[in-house]
This record gives sequence, C-alpha cells and structure tokens, in this order.
Amino acid sequence: MTTHAVHTTCPSPLGELLLTGEESGGLLTLTSLSLPGRHGAPAVRAEDRHDRPFAEVRRQLDAYFAGRLTRFSLPLAPAGTPFRLRVWQALEDVPYGTTTSYGELAARLGVPRAEIRAVGRALGANPLLLVRPCQRVIGADGSLRGYAGGVERKVWLLTHEGALQPALA
Repeated sequence: MTTHAVHTTCPSPLGELLLTGEESGGLLTLTSLSLPGRHGAPAVRAEDRHDRPFAEVRRQLDAYFAGRLTRFSLPLAPAGTPFRLRVWQALEDVPYGTTTSYGELAARLGVPRAEIRAVGRALGANPLLLVRPCQRVIGADGSLRGYAGGVERKVWLLTHEGALQPALA
C-alpha cells in the first residue's frame, strides 16, 4: 500500500494549527501538530493539502477546545529518537487538569537527575503539541518554563484545562 504525506490546517483559539500525517488506504496517522509561529514546524507543499483524512483529528480538537475531551485517541507516528519517543509517550500519563515537573517526569522515566535537561530538550522537540500534552510540564517551583508554542499559549492551555486559575484583568 502506498503512503502519502498530507497536511491541513485547523482553526483554534490559539490560531491556525498545522496538522501533518501519513495517509495509506484511507487511514491517517498523525505525525505532527504545530501551533502558529512554531520554530521547526514541518515544511509542507500546497499540492499535499488534503482536508478529508483529518476529519477525526479536527473533531477531537474541536471537542478538546470545547471542554468535552480530556484525552486524545488518535493513531500517532511522531519521528524521533528512542529516548524522545519514550518521553513523549510518558506525557500521556499526565492527566488533564494537572501538571508535573520536569524532575518528576524524569524520575518516572528513570532518567538521572543530572540529565533532566535532556527531558526538557525532548519536550521542546515534541511534534504533537496538545495531543502529547507537554504544556502540562512545569518547573519544580511552579514556574511556566518554555513551550514550543510560546509561554502565553501554555498559560492559555493550562487555564483551559483547569490546572491554572484564570488571571484577573
């Protein structure tokens, strides 16, 4: 069976999302979800845009942003080293509405304390923002450290999920 790289965009409260995937036999495997302005977002060709294969991804994203979905259930195929894949997989164990620290995540993975930065670098390279929820990882002191989509979007997402209280204007 032939596999085709495809992409589409999806409106969201965070701006237009870029979705990329591989389609084979009418089935889609999601390879990345990028927020606007993300450094390192995949390059796409206009002729590879196909909206139909992403219908289920869009349905789940709409439900997430409407507050009706707390965990994504999609076929995923991110490209990464075995270590990065392990870190990204571990993100699925951080429940909606909660946060964990870089150190706690590293400890769960059996990563020595001296190598916590490697966990942070893996999170920064996460190609499946929102779906693999790296926004839920914060500093041990509660600080909202970097986020590939921008710290302001991390704040929005954590507030949306109820892990942060809305700021008073």
